[in-house]
Amino acid sequence: MSAPAERAVPGSYRPALRAGVLVGGPLLDGPATVHLVKDTGTGHSFKVGPREAFLLARMDGTRALDDLGAAYASAHGKRLGEAQWRQLLALLGTRGLLDGAPRPAAAPAKSAEPRTLWRGTLRLVADADTTTTRLHRVLRPLLHPAALVPLLLLVLALEAALVARAGEALDATRALLGNPVLLVAAATLLWLSTALHELAHGVVARHYGGTVAEIGLRWRLPMVIMYCTVDNYPYLPTRWARIATAVAGAVMNLLFLLPFGALWLLAPPDEATRDACAALVLLGTVQALAMLVPLPPLDGYQIAGQLTRTIGLFTASRTYLRLALRRDPAARAYPAPARRAYLAYPVAVLLVLAGTGLALWAAARHLLTGT
Repeated sequence: MSAPAERAVPGSYRPALRAGVLVGGPLLDGPATVHLVKDTGTGHSFKVGPREAFLLARMDGTRALDDLGAAYASAHGKRLGEAQWRQLLALLGTRGLLDGAPRPAAAPAKSAEPRTLWRGTLRLVADADTTTTRLHRVLRPLLHPAALVPLLLLVLALEAALVARAGEALDATRALLGNPVLLVAAATLLWLSTALHELAHGVVARHYGGTVAEIGLRWRLPMVIMYCTVDNYPYLPTRWARIATAVAGAVMNLLFLLPFGALWLLAPPDEATRDACAALVLLGTVQALAMLVPLPPLDGYQIAGQLTRTIGLFTASRTYLRLALRRDPAARAYPAPARRAYLAYPVAVLLVLAGTGLALWAAARHLLTGT
């Protein structure tokens, strides 16, 4: 670092964050507002307050400390003193976040889960980010509104037809369950849909500048699923980019159903194929919507966190409710946006679960009794 902690910090010093240091937007963390910071070179991540994040976002090597101090005073009504500058720069230097500061050792890699016949993970590609970049290059035209909007309208039309012909789809599902050959085929197609679901997360994240750390298989027998880990999801440039990345998997599941929906509704070649396609559309829709339930670790939980601008929404909401129900004075320390988010979340979850339960009950009743 250019200015040791024990010496005066010159006002002309132009601090710059090291390349690869990411600073996220404001998020509610219990009663506090924090920003996430990550050094992609070492894997270390931190939480900082809004005032520290204000300065970090402007440390690009073009602004002197005097300029940063003036901007800070204009925004917060207070100038930082010499001791505060020295403390902040020393902390950033110790963590290796400043350009020119010694970089600390990389964060220890997560110990690999012991791989057994019954459970484990397996990487499928050596360089997941390069693989995703290639996929994005091929699929990027489909992400343009001119292509994406018509596809989404077709999905809405298919789902409307499914609602209108729900009895037929449920009867087809009951017939499918009694046909082992078609059942295996449908299960295979639904598994392929889950694989495409995961890749969609990676491709859309890449579209917004994200990176993919790993693509592989995870099994907990009898379940075997594909996974795609987006390395810097919290640091995608906008909240919309993060929501789009989270919802991309469910959208991919629904897009996957379009050709089968067309066979069901428009040109059924025979009764067995028509029933199989109708059942596949129903089961695939359930699969997609299940991923949007706002409970961890599902995609819907990530979306809920972005909509409320929170981290750890489930735990934070539970903590706040306990404090509020006990009339603990600590509950009053939560700002109004946090109180609204932590109260709205459990209500939304209960409504979603109640609606899901009623739909499943009606479907099960139809499958068992035909009414």
